[in-house]
Amino acid sequence: MTNASGKHVVILGATGAVGTEVMRELAVMDEIEKVTVLTRRPFTAVKSEKFDEHVVDPLDPDSYRHLLPNHDVAICTLGVGGVSSVSKDEFLRIDRDAVIAFGQAVKDAGAQHFQLLSSVGVSAKSRIFYLRSKGELENALRSMGFKRLSLFHPSNILTPANRYGIGQAIVLKVWPHLNPLLSGPLRRYRGIRVKTLGQSFARNCLVAGASEEVLEWDDFQDLTDG
Repeated sequence: MTNASGKHVVILGATGAVGTEVMRELAVMDEIEKVTVLTRRPFTAVKSEKFDEHVVDPLDPDSYRHLLPNHDVAICTLGVGGVSSVSKDEFLRIDRDAVIAFGQAVKDAGAQHFQLLSSVGVSAKSRIFYLRSKGELENALRSMGFKRLSLFHPSNILTPANRYGIGQAIVLKVWPHLNPLLSGPLRRYRGIRVKTLGQSFARNCLVAGASEEVLEWDDFQDLTDG
């Protein structure tokens, strides 16, 4: 369902670090006609006439279901930033269950292409809780039968400022120096600038892709020319 005058995108999770960068890029792309922004608090970081913002409850699809028809692409960057700051049950409610509900709602409304912020190393069989829950989420999205499913698998996301405490502070300080050492199969673990990741989401809306695609560090570079 490509609109004659440009693509229509719906996004859940715009106020996060990655989502904000997605929005910055969508705002300047002439090929994007409309962006429906579903957010739990007002989005103030970027303004554009093409943004149609609605404050909703991300955990309740009934609060936004009526806004979903007539979109080409759905983007989800919703997630818990500081994983250690919430219980496992709360993490699953936000990071897995709410995203599954969003996926099903946009699929029911006719969206053909779904893009998810996931993580490198995910597997529903992983012994690591975080990676296992992301794997379960991806499996649920696969079962919905989107015409195209884009799974973004970044390693550490490098933001301009520390957002989540000492652990992230260490990552932001050390990981850029590790990147050159991560070569061959390890390139997928290179840290990615949040701006580059956000641009990748936006630009991937416009390029051809497989029915299911996993995008990692090299793919982010290709989409943004580094």
